Amino acid sequence: MKLVKMYIDGSCIKNPGPGGYGVLLKYKQYKKTISKGFYFTTNNRMELTAAIEGLKSLKKTCTVKIITDSKYLKLGISIWIKTWKKKKWNTVRKKKIKNLDLWKRLNILNNAHKITWIWVKGHNGNYGNEICDKLAKEAAKNPTNKDKKYSQKK
Repeated sequence: MKLVKMYIDGSCIKNPGPGGYGVLLKYKQYKKTISKGFYFTTNNRMELTAAIEGLKSLKKTCTVKIITDSKYLKLGISIWIKTWKKKKWNTVRKKKIKNLDLWKRLNILNNAHKITWIWVKGHNGNYGNEICDKLAKEAAKNPTNKDKKYSQKK
């Protein structure tokens, strides 16, 4: 299986408000970036969307190291999701989890690859994280997508 390193980040100008995501994929000497902006969303939705879109871009099953500065994303996909699924996608307080549509999509993609989730402190000089942060912020300043499936519900 190919080993892909994937850096991801999400950003919002206001939360909620205009937002964007950035992805940097690295495989051997190859690099690819992906980003997109949205008119009305949240930072957490953009973090999830970055992971989803990065994984969707892989053409084959891969071993993936995903580097994120989002504890919400890292803890959600590696720990909390087990409880959410047992409780039919509810929290321990029996409320529907936020961003359920994206968590379900990410869960499917997470199971399609061999993924290691790595948390790094944001804005701390990590090369890949810094690139994704810039991509996400630029995308948030230039939203182009009103797609309801990634935008925050009003």
